[in-house]
Amino acid sequence: MSVGTPSRQAILSLYHNMLRTSQSFSSYNFREYFVRRTKDTFRAIQNESDPERVRSLYSDAVRESTVLRRSAIVNQLYGGWKLTIEVEDAQKQPDATLQRADS
Repeated sequence: MSVGTPSRQAILSLYHNMLRTSQSFSSYNFREYFVRRTKDTFRAIQNESDPERVRSLYSDAVRESTVLRRSAIVNQLYGGWKLTIEVEDAQKQPDATLQRADS
């Protein structure tokens, strides 16, 4: 490894932090989108062999992580209604679709 190349442990740590942050969105659509985007970003890093490109992708992911964290906090503040897909058993609890996602 050349100087400045992020270690495997640093990349995995960032990946887990971004996944955890992505899963903290209260909105189902945002949550699913950011989980998928995080996985795609780190697949690209995993498949890259050029150390300079890995460094660049890692630094982009670090910047994206800070934006993602702030976005998740704002989304939690203004959650909205749960979608039908989020309700585990809609037939047993027909009024459960009216629950707020942030409650």
